[in-house]
Amino acid sequence: MAKRKMTGPLLLALPLCGQLAWAQAAGSAADWTDRLPAMDGASAATPTGGETDAAPADSMLGNPASQATASGVAAPGEAASAEPLPSLPALFKAALDNDAKLASQRYEAEASQQNVPMAEAGLKPQVQASAGYIYQQSDNYYTDNPAYNPDNELSRVGSDYEARYKGVTRDQTWQLQLTQPLFSLERWRKVGKAEAQSAAAELKVAVGERDLALNVAKSYLDAFLASRKLGLLDAKRKSLELQVKQAQRAYDLGVGDRINLLEARSRLDQAVSDTLQAENELDNALSALERLTGQSPRFDGSALGDLATVDLPSDWGTADDWLSRTANNVEVKLGKQQQKVAEAETGVRAAGHYPELNLNLSYSDRSSNDPFRESRDASASVQLDVPIYQGGYTSASVRQGELSARASRASYTNALQMARQEVRTRLRGLDGDVRQVQALQRSIESSRLFLQAAEKGQQLGLRDLVDVLDARAKLYDQRIQLVEVIRQYLLDQLNLQAAVGALDTRDLVDTMTLLQRVSG
Repeated sequence: MAKRKMTGPLLLALPLCGQLAWAQAAGSAADWTDRLPAMDGASAATPTGGETDAAPADSMLGNPASQATASGVAAPGEAASAEPLPSLPALFKAALDNDAKLASQRYEAEASQQNVPMAEAGLKPQVQASAGYIYQQSDNYYTDNPAYNPDNELSRVGSDYEARYKGVTRDQTWQLQLTQPLFSLERWRKVGKAEAQSAAAELKVAVGERDLALNVAKSYLDAFLASRKLGLLDAKRKSLELQVKQAQRAYDLGVGDRINLLEARSRLDQAVSDTLQAENELDNALSALERLTGQSPRFDGSALGDLATVDLPSDWGTADDWLSRTANNVEVKLGKQQQKVAEAETGVRAAGHYPELNLNLSYSDRSSNDPFRESRDASASVQLDVPIYQGGYTSASVRQGELSARASRASYTNALQMARQEVRTRLRGLDGDVRQVQALQRSIESSRLFLQAAEKGQQLGLRDLVDVLDARAKLYDQRIQLVEVIRQYLLDQLNLQAAVGALDTRDLVDTMTLLQRVSG
């Protein structure tokens, strides 16, 4: 694909952004599918390879029109069109709502966000209220001297001593206490750590969404390849069935060779085996899509257009331009954020060396059957806590945090190197895919001409049936290989955008557009 200006990353966190958010707001999956380029409307259904009669050998792989008819694609000038493909963006949207692993990551991210208010709570006033009832029975000076009689001055309050003489007191207490941290470096740094953890959790969700997009796209392309491969193999099987009938008739009339008949049957049996394998591949790809999206899309069409006209974009710019954007890779961003989390954790541990200063305010009220125990107290205090020695625990904890920070820096460096390697690999892959497609297009044209020559040679007695079968099998195999290379090209394209953090819904639409051209 030609180098273009990106509109932003696919997803960095909830809620959805960019074109994907527009796709969700557009309504149903059908509405979004209708907005895809080259996919509006549908004409009369095209007869598939399984619905047409077996074509003669010279029409199966001859000119583009006959090739299209044999493969189930409408020839130029016909009214029929290929079956529309399922919408890849709509399937990805469904996967965002259905994937259980991604849902788990989202809940974990939301849970991590609660670390911020929890850390901030340590900087705010802490208010506590308490109440109690105390029943006390005791032996004291008064209970041991029941004959004791206070002097006349005290006799006026002698009744107040009744509870003490009996040795039984009943107290009701309540207290209100407020504590306000005035200085706590550790608590301040815990807030920064919590914010870093929340950002890292959001980036984990972004990584999960990117991986989900790539997995959905890969399963989709696998299903597309298997359906088109199945269509080609089915056409190949029908052609071989006709060839076996012709060889059998010639043998029965005594003008054919038994070796040619056995060779044709052998090729037919191999084609049946390959068809069954393609059916399994299609079922596996559809099963993967159903697991990811909760839907079971249908790839009923097996049509292929004129592959000779497929032109893959090859202007990708320089490798240095792509490498300079690897810092936007979501895994690289996650590694960088995890490094910040580790550094913040080290700062929290180092703050254990610093003192803490707190303001304490309290009010208490005690009522009792012993009037001498009743009280109302209000107090205010400033408390300074200075850590002096804890057996070396704080120093060891700080050292552990520093080593963890070094490990996270190494992980970040590795993520960056992996992203750069992925860019180089995908760029080489794209360049090779384009050249391979061009070579296969030339090879298919040459094989088509050779098949025509072999068929004419067989009619003139200059070639035998084995040469015709070889030419036909090679041409079918080359067309299958060409579709496989196009699939790999699209995967390399999507992975390249993901490697620089630029994968978005437009890339999925571009993938659909190219597949629509391939389908005819």
